[in-house]
Amino acid sequence: MSDKLRIIPLGGLNEIGKNMTVLEYGKDMIVVDCGLGFPEDDMYGVDLVIPDITYLVNNQKKLRGFFITHGHEDHIGSLPYVLQAVNAPVHGTPLTNGLIRLKLEEHGLAASTKLITHQAGELVKAGCFQVEFIHVNHSIADAVAFCVHTPVGRVILTGDFKIDPTSPEGMTDLARLGELGKEGVLALLCDSTNVERLGYTPSESVVTEGIDRQFRGCDKRIIITTFASNMYRIQSILNIAKRHGRKVAVTGRSMENILQVASELGYLQVPRDLVVDVSEIKNIPPNRLVIVATGSQGENMSALSRMAFDNHRQVTLTAQDRVLISASAIPGNEKAIGKIINELYRKGAEVIYDKSEGLHVSGHACREELKLIHALLKPRFFIPVHGEQRMLRVHEKLALQMGMNPKRIFVGELGQVIELSAKTCKLTGETVPAGKVFVDGFGVGDVGSVVLRDRKHLAQDGMIVVCVNLSAEDGSILSGPDIITRGFIYVKDAEDLMEALRYIVSDTLERCRAKHLREHTALKAAIKTDLSAYLFKTVKRNPMILPILTEL
Repeated sequence: MSDKLRIIPLGGLNEIGKNMTVLEYGKDMIVVDCGLGFPEDDMYGVDLVIPDITYLVNNQKKLRGFFITHGHEDHIGSLPYVLQAVNAPVHGTPLTNGLIRLKLEEHGLAASTKLITHQAGELVKAGCFQVEFIHVNHSIADAVAFCVHTPVGRVILTGDFKIDPTSPEGMTDLARLGELGKEGVLALLCDSTNVERLGYTPSESVVTEGIDRQFRGCDKRIIITTFASNMYRIQSILNIAKRHGRKVAVTGRSMENILQVASELGYLQVPRDLVVDVSEIKNIPPNRLVIVATGSQGENMSALSRMAFDNHRQVTLTAQDRVLISASAIPGNEKAIGKIINELYRKGAEVIYDKSEGLHVSGHACREELKLIHALLKPRFFIPVHGEQRMLRVHEKLALQMGMNPKRIFVGELGQVIELSAKTCKLTGETVPAGKVFVDGFGVGDVGSVVLRDRKHLAQDGMIVVCVNLSAEDGSILSGPDIITRGFIYVKDAEDLMEALRYIVSDTLERCRAKHLREHTALKAAIKTDLSAYLFKTVKRNPMILPILTEL
């Protein structure tokens, strides 16, 4: 193994979010990104989804550090949970580390975590690896790609990126990428999120023009929601508001945090006397006010959601409001966003969210930009990452169109070990633990597939609890059966059914008694079997059945 580089994706492959990739060589290992995912509709009660880090825990003596490409939740969100199990230095750019520091402080980990800040262009030694920070454009400032100089060759991980020639912080460093391509790139792990989209991703300047159009001639109060991390857009909103003579109020915890961190680090230039506290907005004429709110993804407790459902303390929506949704839906959030938009309309507000209005552009490279990266880097091997299966396969086809040998393209699975030497690459048969770990409240990993299955069962069919007191001497029924239901049927409207269930339980217990069956496990199984068969036959339902037997 000492002459082989092992690349192990623990997240971000065949899924959106939860990005985490391990690079291992001999006795050294680094991790690129440490993100989280959000629960799907059938993950009842789950708050967050993080990667399975069993492999990191088992190999923590090798771990030389976490290297973070940028400050979005799907790249930093798991750090507070992972660092409780595996402590290692965290390397990132100034803004990325500023956002990470906020998270660590919330979880009481700031003092115990070594957070090291770097600038694009720096080269950082970590064991046998040297990690080069390369500036790229994204929908958050300070995003970088990594060129990892390994003993077998250079491996480039793009992170999330696009190419924006008009970006306030300068265009993606194509010059350096071109130099690396000439020097020789062993493997490329490239963002696949927008590979299905033709052409180029529009510049953020398009959104600035689109938002300005909505301000011109508007005599209503303007409420705008966008991704809290997109400070280019927030800066544009501040500048446009000042130009049109409006004050700005910010509401929503993540938006307030970003404003604080970005301002302190100099990434946001807030004009003097422009921002007012949200508690003061009643003193400002509506046509002289802009409210910047969280909630672009329909989150339940976000500021925009609370406004839509009349739960916001300071903001009450009326027909004199224009609501701008400056974001696109992350896959899976469409229903939640649609629900809020419907409520906004119900309040009489004017809602503008269509893409044709130029209120949002993606932070990910489209097909032509991806072609340019492939042409510049000319990697020996290609591993598409950051996307669902269809995206990875479309990216594979793009690489083939760019002239790559199909035997040098590898579409892997989570936990599958990819092994590279200076001249070879292969998907090994070895796998490591990988998948989803659920965070529910303070519990991490205590909700597994069995618990989720039970929650799904309860949500779909409800529950029946059967309580019976039995004689300890002969097993006869002393009292009951009592039937309690939750989420199954309204008992007062179904007395006949309840009586039938009581009869079935009594009959089942008597038959078991006649057969001299006294063991509680067998009695409970018999009750479940008989009740399930009857309920499915009569009402076509399959509730969870929980018998409780007590001997007196």
